[in-house]
Amino acid sequence: MKIKVEETPLYIKVNPKDNVAIVVNTWGLEPGAVFPCGLELIERVPQGHKVALTDIKENDAIIRYGEVIGYAAAFIRKGSWVDESLVKLPSSPDLKELSIASQVPESMPPLEGFTFQGYRNKDGSAGIKNILGITTSVQCVTGVLDFAVKKIKEEILPKYPNVDDVVAINHSYGCGVAINAPLAEIPIRTITNLAKHPNFGDEALVIGLGCEKLSPMRIAPDREERDILSLQDQSGFMSMVQSIMEMAEERLIKLNRRKRETCPVSDLVIGLQCGGSDAFSGVTANPAVGYAADLLVRAGATVLFSEVTEVRDAIHLLTPRAVNEEVGKALIREMEWYDQYLLRGEVDRSANPSPGNKKGGLANVVEKSLGSIAKSGSSPISGVLSPGERADKKGLIFAATPASDFVCGTLQLASGIHLQVFTTGRGTPYGLAMAPVIKVATRNALAEKWEDLIDINAGSIATGEKSIEEAGWEIFHFILDVASGHKKTWTEQWGLKNDLALFNPAPIT
Repeated sequence: MKIKVEETPLYIKVNPKDNVAIVVNTWGLEPGAVFPCGLELIERVPQGHKVALTDIKENDAIIRYGEVIGYAAAFIRKGSWVDESLVKLPSSPDLKELSIASQVPESMPPLEGFTFQGYRNKDGSAGIKNILGITTSVQCVTGVLDFAVKKIKEEILPKYPNVDDVVAINHSYGCGVAINAPLAEIPIRTITNLAKHPNFGDEALVIGLGCEKLSPMRIAPDREERDILSLQDQSGFMSMVQSIMEMAEERLIKLNRRKRETCPVSDLVIGLQCGGSDAFSGVTANPAVGYAADLLVRAGATVLFSEVTEVRDAIHLLTPRAVNEEVGKALIREMEWYDQYLLRGEVDRSANPSPGNKKGGLANVVEKSLGSIAKSGSSPISGVLSPGERADKKGLIFAATPASDFVCGTLQLASGIHLQVFTTGRGTPYGLAMAPVIKVATRNALAEKWEDLIDINAGSIATGEKSIEEAGWEIFHFILDVASGHKKTWTEQWGLKNDLALFNPAPIT
């Protein structure tokens, strides 16, 4: 049991314009607590929640990050808790009034001399894991494939020590769907690009049923017939299983011959995501990840940030960073598409944040968005991907995805990420089978409580023990160590993985 230690009252004010700050102290602060600046609390404020730095009149702007996060629903006294109920949601930025490519950051000096040990693929790309991937063209075959993969791992994989894993790419698509609907392109290209993942070494198999709408050849047009198995052509269950196992072993033999070699950082595609966010996300972990993202971009890598609903309310800070008008308009296009998507579902952006986010101090989606985009660092935005599209450019790219952890993770895998850097304040055991997930904590308390789930603690930024730059370099080096196989993330060590979750806005028939 941890003993409560008296701490000097501390708060974090992000921008000189801010009229609120968040409480740093682990257990929150009680009435009468006095900050070093002389501000005295008049009521209890939990950790991560906002304290009013001045009197805020009803309907006056509440400012954090130098931006309006809402308007006061009632008079808020200096030194009081700015609870979410006191923050009225402001309007989203008008997409027709955005500045585009008006403040493109200057390119930073190249970062040279950094490499990783990866597996070179036939198409010139590189992988950081050596995995046999087996994808499905329809959900009907999932049970058979899972049975076969279990036997492969138990009976065959031990003979091939250079192969890291055998992964079934299961999903809920393939039949009973409007396969030719315009929006069906999203799940179809996602499945197609998952099968091309660079960690699979060009040896992925495709298992189909035989009567599905989504034919195996459509999702794997470049693969030979010997790479595709149709279960309806087999003579019973064990014949199906045996055929999958035989096809798998043929590829395991090839994969086992692969050796790591020195690769430039420019071969890497890194995904950035946050989940279980709190009010510290935007001042500790996300800025540190943003600094690491800038280092990766300087080294020539591709870096993806995502989550449309957690970007939409800060889009006015991103379109000026677009490298040109085309990229800026593409950013706006993805925001407009999602606005309409939510409208069709008769919901709005107030559905985000989650109850846990609010418990962690986030009042609304505006505050969450301003913290979320800190992951993007300060590099120019060089491209935009629609959901499930494969990355084909270097630099910082916005990959449009929903904010859902598992849907975003699936779409980023389809875009080709080798690994994902995932920031969290509330904590989540989320993981991916196809790629390592590096967990970065926003708070010391979480890193201490989950010491066998958190890889890097950025919480020490809040207490002044570590700078954003120091944490950014730590994340950068850890990425290269994981990519080289020198270190394993906790999710890898425990074998934690979430199911793939396709984004399918098209009709189901």
